[in-house]
Amino acid sequence: MTGPAIQPRVVDISHHNSVTDLMATAGAGIWGVIHKASQGRAYVDPDYGRRRVAAFNAGLLWGAYHFNTGDPVAAQVDNFLKAAAPGHDTLLVLDFEDNRLSQMSASMAVEFMRLAESRVGRELAIYSGNRLKETIDTLSHEDAAYLASRRLWLCQYGKRAILPPHFQKWWLWQYTGDGVGPLPHAVPGIVAGNGGLDLNAYEGDRAQLMAEWAGQPLPTA
Repeated sequence: MTGPAIQPRVVDISHHNSVTDLMATAGAGIWGVIHKASQGRAYVDPDYGRRRVAAFNAGLLWGAYHFNTGDPVAAQVDNFLKAAAPGHDTLLVLDFEDNRLSQMSASMAVEFMRLAESRVGRELAIYSGNRLKETIDTLSHEDAAYLASRRLWLCQYGKRAILPPHFQKWWLWQYTGDGVGPLPHAVPGIVAGNGGLDLNAYEGDRAQLMAEWAGQPLPTA
């Protein structure tokens, strides 16, 4: 037997997905969309801009993620912020996962987060699963504590969320992707490029998500 279906609240997509009707997506209980904006030092997702407009028209929260590579961090941050063109209400996320072609280290992830935050004046979130679990203890205590103080968008396909070391809670939980993990695996208005969609749970209400979405401002000196 399987347990009750999870209510997804956020969907994450890229150009690999086909988007047909974000109004239908919103009508199915989705509150936010996180879209790939960039990868490495030069790649920009070609569908990011027009889907951003469609998401706003559907009343959806909008977020941007950057897929990590081993390229120089400053060049990656430049590419991300140019591609994402963040407004004050745009969620910004580093996607720190396995990349067999060009891998970002944990120390580079910290450098990316700190540099991007200094540029936008507010906190980023970090997306990760096994990659963070396997590498966070290679960091200094200060850097590990820094990452653990940021919102965690946890990738964990299964019936329960298993946190990386040092983290006390998850913010978003990607409970399914590529058809793996608990149901549901789909929402109206978006077609997966391979298997099921990447869908994410959130434990609060819509007002809470809206308040937390863009990230807390950094303290001023």
